[in-house]
Amino acid sequence: MSWKEAAIQLLKEKLNRKVELVSVSSVGGGSINDAFRFETNAGKFFIKKNSASRFPQMFEKEILGIELLASAKEISVPKVVGSGVSGNEAFLVLNFIESAGKSNAFWEDFGKNLANLHKHSASNFGLNHDNYIGSLFQSNRKHDNWADFFREERLEVQVKLARDNGKLGRETVNALERFYLKIDEIFPKESPSLIHGDLWGGNFMVNEIGEAVIIDPAVYYGHREMDLGMSQLFGGFDQQFYEAYNRNYPLEKSWQRRVDYCNLYPLMVHVNLFGGGYLGSVNSILRKF
Repeated sequence: MSWKEAAIQLLKEKLNRKVELVSVSSVGGGSINDAFRFETNAGKFFIKKNSASRFPQMFEKEILGIELLASAKEISVPKVVGSGVSGNEAFLVLNFIESAGKSNAFWEDFGKNLANLHKHSASNFGLNHDNYIGSLFQSNRKHDNWADFFREERLEVQVKLARDNGKLGRETVNALERFYLKIDEIFPKESPSLIHGDLWGGNFMVNEIGEAVIIDPAVYYGHREMDLGMSQLFGGFDQQFYEAYNRNYPLEKSWQRRVDYCNLYPLMVHVNLFGGGYLGSVNSILRKF
């Protein structure tokens, strides 16, 4: 059975009805996945597929993340149909999001809804399962303080990977080790927040009523400034977003100064995925520190 046939079979089982494929078209899926729009007699669906052996359980982990965000009932996420494997091809079936222009209150609502999501907390930093950020494994082993979690489950994992692959020199490692000693002083003490985990401009969409839908999560309970920092990594969101967020869940003073420190993690992820100038950005932040 081909992966397309398996996806249609999954739709039949989940929808409990006859499903016939009318057309298939390719859509943007990023650097990891191939993505398609399935138009059927039962509606339109978004399908992602990749290598099951290269990215084991990636889509199962994504489903868990989407469902956790959905359970908070604070911000829109795609509706999950299910996932499957055919041969070495894994696939994920979601509802197809029809895009429209942003509503007049788009950024204000987005900021407010993210703030409300971040009010959902847990007793520890981390999560009860590991997942992915991009195509890289993301460890979510639980810790009772942010400094240990950020150091051990975020930065040290990426640093080891980069060193093992010859992408990181001793000077940068030494600078990061000095940074580790100050994490507890740098970040304000807050309870763990439910965060998206990879909230850059490519990971939200505008739905048919002009509202934000967050996609491709790398969820965990972490410091909420990580989402705010990531949102500024590649250009930033509209200022109304940050103002609305701060009205609904005020940030500690000088949070903007900590944005670069938050972004050491996604930048190290990019060093490992793409190399290039991302290491320069890491070193620039560390020199500033």
